[in-house]
Amino acid sequence: MDASGSTSAAGRTGWPALPLAQWQDTRDTLHLWTQVVGKVRLALAPAENHWWQVPLYVNSVGLTTSLMPYGALGVEIVLDLSAHQLVIRTTAGGSRSMALEPRSVADFYREFRASLDELGLDVPIHPVPVEVVDAVPFADDTVHASYDPDAAHRFWISLVSAHRVLSRFRGEFRGKASPVHCFWGAFDLAVTRFSGRSAPPHPGGVPNCPDWVMAEAYSDEVSSCGYWPGGAAEGAFYAYAYPEPPEYRHTAVSPPGAAFDESLGEFLLPYADVRTAPDPDALLLDFLTSTHDAAATTGHWPAIESRMDALVPGRSPAR
Repeated sequence: MDASGSTSAAGRTGWPALPLAQWQDTRDTLHLWTQVVGKVRLALAPAENHWWQVPLYVNSVGLTTSLMPYGALGVEIVLDLSAHQLVIRTTAGGSRSMALEPRSVADFYREFRASLDELGLDVPIHPVPVEVVDAVPFADDTVHASYDPDAAHRFWISLVSAHRVLSRFRGEFRGKASPVHCFWGAFDLAVTRFSGRSAPPHPGGVPNCPDWVMAEAYSDEVSSCGYWPGGAAEGAFYAYAYPEPPEYRHTAVSPPGAAFDESLGEFLLPYADVRTAPDPDALLLDFLTSTHDAAATTGHWPAIESRMDALVPGRSPAR
């Protein structure tokens, strides 16, 4: 395969080309598959603040639920975007796999439920997608049925690289910060920093998502950022603050390609700008740091006394 964004090139560069026009149907189908899987984690995992029990995580082959409790047992579900299969494993030694290939959400959902049943896993879920405008029940969705394995693999490679930089950014902050996790509602990889102060109730308004869900997610003042395979021709990195401080959206941030999107209420940096930069990691870290500084400065965040560089020699200063 060639260097235009193939799987082999993706593995070498870590920042493959991802023209949305070429894989949007696959993206949308994969998004809904992750919702099916993610709802099982929502049903099984103990509740955590800000819904931290529900996301998926980037791993060495794709996306995983991580280990979830099921009575005295444990179960893990992996969307393997390298071998292109979904694998369910239990700590009792049981396993089932199903192919990730062009197939409708309805077909995927039927086989997935059957696989859970065969393993003795009775996990009721609400079988309707969330945070999407057209919330067709999974069992009835025969429209979303695309899967390009090369595009899915390239997307996973981009997640691996985004995860690396977001993890470094998270580690440079001494205060409370979320894990780097993939929220299957909006289908984005995200990390959030907290000021330590509570926030006014979130107004909600997210399609097919109860307002109280957003109220819990944004119970505290935050500066959040992440990677979304949308918002630009090849997807985009984003950053926002809640509650949004006055002057936040008018603050100059870096690098030069970053800009505030009035319709989304977020700063965006096109993925293509990062991918084609001489040092993609440094460019992305600059964006994450700059936008957080804008939130902390305009929001008058309390100073964080302990810095990671003081605790770990050689670490860059906390931001």
